[in-house]
Amino acid sequence: MRIAYLAAGAAGMYCGSCLHDNTLAAALLKLGEDVILAPIYTPIRTDEVDVSEPRVFYGGINAYLQQKFPIFRRTPRWLDGWLDHPALLRLATKNAASVDASKLGDMTVSMLQGEQGNQRKELEKLVDWLVDEVKPDVVHLSNSMMLGLARLIRDRGGPPIVCSLSGEDIFLEKLTPPYYEQARQLLRERAADVTAFVALNGYYADFMADYMDVPRERIEVIPHGLDLAGHGNPKPRSSDAPRRIGFFARICHDKGLHVLIEAAEKLTVLDAPPFEIHAAGYLGGGDRQYLADVERRVARGPLASRFTYHGELDRAQKIEFLQSLDILALPTVYRESKGLPVLEAWANATPVVLPAHGAFPEMIADAGGGLLHEPLDAESLAAQLLKLLKQPEHAAELGRRGQQAVADRYHAARMAEATRDLYSRLV
Repeated sequence: MRIAYLAAGAAGMYCGSCLHDNTLAAALLKLGEDVILAPIYTPIRTDEVDVSEPRVFYGGINAYLQQKFPIFRRTPRWLDGWLDHPALLRLATKNAASVDASKLGDMTVSMLQGEQGNQRKELEKLVDWLVDEVKPDVVHLSNSMMLGLARLIRDRGGPPIVCSLSGEDIFLEKLTPPYYEQARQLLRERAADVTAFVALNGYYADFMADYMDVPRERIEVIPHGLDLAGHGNPKPRSSDAPRRIGFFARICHDKGLHVLIEAAEKLTVLDAPPFEIHAAGYLGGGDRQYLADVERRVARGPLASRFTYHGELDRAQKIEFLQSLDILALPTVYRESKGLPVLEAWANATPVVLPAHGAFPEMIADAGGGLLHEPLDAESLAAQLLKLLKQPEHAAELGRRGQQAVADRYHAARMAEATRDLYSRLV
């Protein structure tokens, strides 16, 4: 089966969607399928072997210029190709600030308008390539913000179209009027152009069925699967060493590092064993002040000398970091739709403490690899952390349960097989 997978790049950062798309494409290739992973907007970035194409469609520079300056909607393709060069896109997005949805409303609406939007020229180039050169049996869009691509693919006689759902509401809910209302309406209209949707869990499938006003039966649930190479058991450490509570996610307000810091401060006045907080993850330019505020709070309070930020980690460093932890906490402010760091922690037998919202209750119920706390409640988080700090044997058992669940059903081969089955039914 020939599969054209269109994956949205994330401007140079490690992003859960990019990691998912590359892992899935690589696993499908291992099954013998003919997969072309084509980056959209910017090159993708993954901590595994990158299986994506060396060219980029709908390059972010071209898309932006065509939105803001009408003359760029008529430039020749050779000039567009130069502006879409992966090296230039990487340079342009290096050290870029975090995406500010409140400033991108007009462009978001235009992209969702597809053939009626300001980036029509980019869409036509992409569809020409798909229909005339690739000739796939199925096209897979990596998120619903790309629904504007589907109608012209369909009208040009293209194959069935699958669209993943991967947390787009977090961005959309930050749009300002009138763009928010326009984008929501376009999302509902353009959903009809897609053959099937895929969500990583039942929570997000239910949520997006309502959000996009599509029948729930059109959304398939296929959990994420990890490439388990290199993952293993925690490193043995001295019994009198401070316990290590970890945070592994993008460093920003939405991911909730500040909630963990507040909970850890509460732990210092409880009967807790000695502990430290270790955080790692991508830090965008727009979030540096957030981290500076966190570090300032730590330096002035009871956690002084107990907090370490390890920066952005590659795959080997990530696994080493997760294996060094006694507990992973991820107190997200928003309702998580993916939870990839949880699976990565479990792959290394590390138990988790998570807020009881979004996909997390479903994941804990299925795997039994951790505890839940009240969302946005530092006191509740502290109480659950205290339980695992004081009961290391129980914590280790929860970690083993999570690891077994990943080995059984959250691995790349199973994800690829389920996705191939969906494609086969549609074709």
